[in-house]
Amino acid sequence: MTSPGRPTSAGQYAQLNAYTGVSDASPHRLVQMLMEGALDRIATAKGCLVRNQIAGKGQQISSAAAILTGLRNSPDSEQGGEIAGNLDALYDYMIRRLMEAHRENDDAALDEVSRLLREVKEGWDAIPPELHSHTGAPATTS
Repeated sequence: MTSPGRPTSAGQYAQLNAYTGVSDASPHRLVQMLMEGALDRIATAKGCLVRNQIAGKGQQISSAAAILTGLRNSPDSEQGGEIAGNLDALYDYMIRRLMEAHRENDDAALDEVSRLLREVKEGWDAIPPELHSHTGAPATTS
């Protein structure tokens, strides 16, 4: 039997796995992981909203917004040019929509942000490995 507040062996293994995945990830993969994390938190927030778990909804939306803020601050506007500017504006919009979703219990806003972020992620995922060095990630050789 485990005591409250003490992680289980499975939980400790999951934390170690997550840490190892992050510490070994390229910058390109880290951005993918951040996007995945934000999408997971938005989905969890929607579940909390459906179950009327207001505190959980707020925590998940806040966490997703923090991830989007980190992503928003990551593009190099000098190297990224117009694309970086467009991403900055899109991330800003998504963060504002998340705040509206929280304030108004608006699951449609959560769906909208999720859809927009999936589209950005699909574009990011489609970058060929040989171009990862242009996205801030080292190119890999196979």
